[in-house]
Amino acid sequence: MTSFSLPPEGPFETLLMQYIPRLRRYARALTGDAAAADDLVQDTLERALLKQALWREGSDLRAWLFTVMHNVFINQVRGAAANRTVPLDEGLVQLQVNAARAGDRLDIRDLDAALQALPEEQRSVVLLVGMEQLSYEEAARVLEIPVGTVMSRLSRGRERLRRLLQDEPPAPGLKVVR
Repeated sequence: MTSFSLPPEGPFETLLMQYIPRLRRYARALTGDAAAADDLVQDTLERALLKQALWREGSDLRAWLFTVMHNVFINQVRGAAANRTVPLDEGLVQLQVNAARAGDRLDIRDLDAALQALPEEQRSVVLLVGMEQLSYEEAARVLEIPVGTVMSRLSRGRERLRRLLQDEPPAPGLKVVR
């Protein structure tokens, strides 16, 4: 397992170090792959160190770091030549369910697969609000979208997750009329 360590050169680096576990958790849930998540965290920390002058002392560093990570992730997705599916990280699932019952393991595997099936916009909102417990306002700042959009994407993402987990057919999409 890759371990991240920053030399404690100053107060900013010390502050960054306390958020590494949360960044890793969010990155793993976002990418679905441990190696890609570690790369994303490393790229995020590198960008944060390079752009630390843009962070205002006294503001929410956690939200700022999630914003940096989201932007790095979007840039990576946009840079990918083709849309590809992200494999399920069995190692992460095993860590999360090591002490759980066999039925719980299947539920977590199904939840992870359903999360990966969500469109990125919905998955990001569901993870920030559900897993990281950011408020709607904080998630809106991280994703640089209006609060209403956060609420809408969260609602659609939760509904789609419910349908996927209950093996219901997807809701009919809207047709574009020209």
